[in-house]
Order: sequence, then structure tokens, then C-alpha cells
Amino acid sequence: MPGLGGRGLWLGLAAAVAATAAAARWLGWWSGRAGLRLFVPEELARYRGGAGDPGLYLALLGRVYDVSPGRRHYEPGAHYSGFAGRDASRAFVTGDHSAAGLVDDVSDLSFSELLTLQNWLSFYEKNYEFVGRVIGRFYGEDGLPTPELAQVEAVITRGAEAGRRALEEKRKFPPCNAEWSSSRGSRLWCSPESGGVSRDWTGVPRKLYKPGAKEPHCVCVRTSGPPSDQAQGLPVHTNRGDLDHPNLEEYAGCPPLAVTCSFPPG
Repeated sequence: MPGLGGRGLWLGLAAAVAATAAAARWLGWWSGRAGLRLFVPEELARYRGGAGDPGLYLALLGRVYDVSPGRRHYEPGAHYSGFAGRDASRAFVTGDHSAAGLVDDVSDLSFSELLTLQNWLSFYEKNYEFVGRVIGRFYGEDGLPTPELAQVEAVITRGAEAGRRALEEKRKFPPCNAEWSSSRGSRLWCSPESGGVSRDWTGVPRKLYKPGAKEPHCVCVRTSGPPSDQAQGLPVHTNRGDLDHPNLEEYAGCPPLAVTCSFPPG
């Protein structure tokens, strides 16, 4: 059962785009299916992989998967055995494997936490057999999604879009490299991979003021070509890259086109 760790920008952008597409697929996942098996929680609880149990199942957001191929992860005594025979959606994000944490209540999870949950759902869709749905929080007795599940889907879709926009902005304005010492002061500089963004340009340091942020942060800015937000196909009126962006400001005491800005100790 793999962990969900940090990823590089391209992987992050791909994940955000994939999350948006996957969120759109959820309507298909959630729609009714002929002959679909429905479980009540008490019935699902019998599927914990123990001696005499009819199988090894777990549920995520009300969707039931046969995890027998991953028995070593979920069987009694295994690290993730608490997920078997129940819908423990919340614990996939919180890591709380106590009785209070192994529940399906995700109503107070954040955008990013629900996106993590959606990544797990994609993982189970890809690697394990979907066998039915649990009647309760996410599906009614008719097997159709409840309003609570529809709300989760809406939050995930919005969160995926917000994540995609944030990653696109990071590619447009990659963070600067930075270092500080008591003897030399601080140094800000740009490189073709600063901020974890691999690119074919270096850029120069600028302060970026974001709406709602208390302080600006240092980003690397293109110095040539058309502005990043210029619509494709329009004539190029400037060759200054993003230097004229209204939310950017030069660093006092640093040459405008310098790749490195150094500031003595204050």
C-alpha cells in the first residue's frame, strides 16, 4: 500500500490535471449499474480476510474493492488490517488507525486532503476489482449517490482546478534560490532549475505580490519574448518577457537584469 509523498513540479502538474480528469470520471463511477451489489455495513464487516471469512474487502467513499491480491497489507495482523471490512475513508488521509479514526466521515477535510483521497480512489480503481457499494453515508438503498457524496465530488473538482492553477503559476514564476549567513548577508539568484522548475530560461529575481498575501516572495522572471499571459496568435508588441507584470517589483540595490541579488548583513 504505497504512501503519497511530495512530487516534482511536472509530476505535480500532471497529477493535478489527472485529478481534474479523474474527478470528472467520478460521475461515471457513481452512476447506477445493472446488477450492482449493495452491502450494508454489517455485511461488509464479515469481509476481513480471517479464517472462515467470505473474502477480503475494503470500501473507500462508499465503493467496495476486493483487495485479496494485496492480502499481505490488509489481512488480520497486517499494518492496514483496520481498513478491511469497512469504509475508513477518513483514515486514508489522517493516518489515524484508531477506532475513532477508521470512519467514513470526510465532511471537514480540506481541498488538498480530499484530493489525496481521490488519488487513493484512482489507485484502487486501477489495481483492485470494484465489487459494489455500501449503503449509508455515500450511497442510498437504491445504490445511487447521496447528496453528501455529490458535495465531496464538487469540492474535489474545485480543489483539482485550484491546484492546477497554482502549479501553472509556479511554472510562470518559479521561486528563487536563496541563502543567508550572518557574515555575508543574503543572496537571491535564479537558475534554469530554481524552485524545482526545469526550464530553458534562467530569469532574474523579482518580488511577487500576490493578492491576500502579507509579504511578497522572490520569483524568477523571464526577460525576453512576449508576456506569458499574451494570447497565442497575437502580434508580439514587447520583447521583455514578464518584466512589466503589474504584481512584480525590482529589488532595491540590485541591477534590473542581474541573475543574482546580494544584500549585506543588516
